[in-house]
Amino acid sequence: MERAVPMVSYEDCASAADWLCGAFGFSQVGERLLDDKGRVIHVELDRAGAHVMLGWPGPAYRSPRRHAASCADASAWLEPPFVVDGVLLYVEDVDAHQSTASDAGAEIVRDLEDAPPGRLYVAADPEGHRWMFVQPPLAVPPQT
Repeated sequence: MERAVPMVSYEDCASAADWLCGAFGFSQVGERLLDDKGRVIHVELDRAGAHVMLGWPGPAYRSPRRHAASCADASAWLEPPFVVDGVLLYVEDVDAHQSTASDAGAEIVRDLEDAPPGRLYVAADPEGHRWMFVQPPLAVPPQT
């Protein structure tokens, strides 16, 4: 079986995992891995078969939001409402999903719209990672 599993770095994996579960509907899979100081350095999440791994790469790492606050180039590439680096997930009801995410404090970077891949929106999590959620169009039965 072949599949891709996104691996996303966070300054605070524990908080990110908790937030992603509440805002985007993920569930934690397995145990959180800790370093020798008790910091969560790895968490695996799943949402209806969509798996993502969160990790802490070390003290020098800066999240997209924090990097953009101190770097003009990073700030500039985060201006457009698109996913520069991020994760795309297919969901059954994108309108309800956006409502839940917005209520949880997600930054809606690109509001709901109908586009070629389907109905979609883009949100940023508290550390500034971008997530695109797409509800594919309903399959149209072939004309006979």
